[in-house]
Amino acid sequence: MHITMIGSGYVGLVSGVCFADFGHDVICVDKDAGKIEALRKGEIPIFEPGLEQLVADNVRAGRLSFSTEVESSVTASDVVFIAVGTPSRRGDGHADLSYVYAAAREIAQHVKGFTVIVTKSTVPVGTGDEVERIVRETNPDADVAVVSNPEFLREGAAIEDFKRPDRIVIGLNDERARGVMTEVYRPLYLNQAPLLFTSRRTSELIKYAANAFLAMKITFINEMADLCEKVGANVQEVSRGIGLDGRIGSKFLHAGPGYGGSCFPKDTLALAKTAQDYDSPVRLIETTVSINDNRKRAMGRKVIAAMGGDIRGKTIAVLGLTFKPNTDDMRDSPSISIIQALQDAGASVAGYDPEGMDNARQLIENITYADDAYSAARGADALVIITEWNQFRALDFGRLKSVMNAPVLVDLRNIYRHDEVTKHGFAYTSVGRPSSDDTL
Repeated sequence: MHITMIGSGYVGLVSGVCFADFGHDVICVDKDAGKIEALRKGEIPIFEPGLEQLVADNVRAGRLSFSTEVESSVTASDVVFIAVGTPSRRGDGHADLSYVYAAAREIAQHVKGFTVIVTKSTVPVGTGDEVERIVRETNPDADVAVVSNPEFLREGAAIEDFKRPDRIVIGLNDERARGVMTEVYRPLYLNQAPLLFTSRRTSELIKYAANAFLAMKITFINEMADLCEKVGANVQEVSRGIGLDGRIGSKFLHAGPGYGGSCFPKDTLALAKTAQDYDSPVRLIETTVSINDNRKRAMGRKVIAAMGGDIRGKTIAVLGLTFKPNTDDMRDSPSISIIQALQDAGASVAGYDPEGMDNARQLIENITYADDAYSAARGADALVIITEWNQFRALDFGRLKSVMNAPVLVDLRNIYRHDEVTKHGFAYTSVGRPSSDDTL
């Protein structure tokens, strides 16, 4: 099939290259000429394991190309995906749909013959209706079916998620699109990946409900972690104890500094705002948003407490800046609020991240960026682990102690055992675990 992907950001690029890898002819379109030129040279604008090689393979095979031209791409396509950004709108927290609607208008001007227009971007309930209205208004003769097909990709594991999905959700109000979308996903359907066909509005809500539930699960275990610290329990054992219940499951039950990234923060907020507009408020999600926002800065206070309550004039080394490992994404990363809290209390901060420092420099000011974990720790009065990159899981504590001003480790991801760290003479603080608990 001939597919156009409008938007060559994270979702558009990963989806486009995977569709090409299935054997479809795919053109990834973007208004950013610099980005398109870089992609044509094989330079990938995001860090995602395996993506660079997959792009190169499919460009070489002639199935994948990049363009700034919407007209020629759309005219030749059977299916056009809209995969542009839907950031939180300034002022009210609603999803900013201006890029989606602009793409719909441009697509409408150039469609030829029956074309399926698919919203891949995460959009509030009813967006598909508005996209269809815009298309009809812009080009009354356009023969289109507008479909919702939300993505469920985890950054750092996006290619695997796309090729081996839990489910493929397709929302449609025009039955002509069913066969087209089945053919788009035929390689996955043959591998038993379930295609869930719903109405368009149901599909749009599934995406928000899924992300909101996962965000709520993270927030729940974070609150349990705080309670564990007060009562002397171990949150990792609590997590395991409840996660073994098949009705609950073990995923997303890892206590930490709060969720961040490109999806959970904006999607929980957008769902809450949409629900308010329909006079059906989602109080659990509203509370989840509030708790998570407060938690990030609270983790800064946790670091301060671990250092005796006064950090003015002290130097703190931070390991991990991105919101999760295996990505360079800094959007709403807990590290931003934590570092700000430390700076507000008078500390100097040195930071290191394997992939995220270029993006971090645009968001976090007045910190020293180091070349590795040990350079960051040199002369520091404490070391804080914010993101659980694999290379931070086997630190040389003898070496760290020799370069640090004071041997203090605050592990906000619980990647070490208490006895592993303290035997090297470090003071150790983790999340939701008694200070002397060596059971895990």
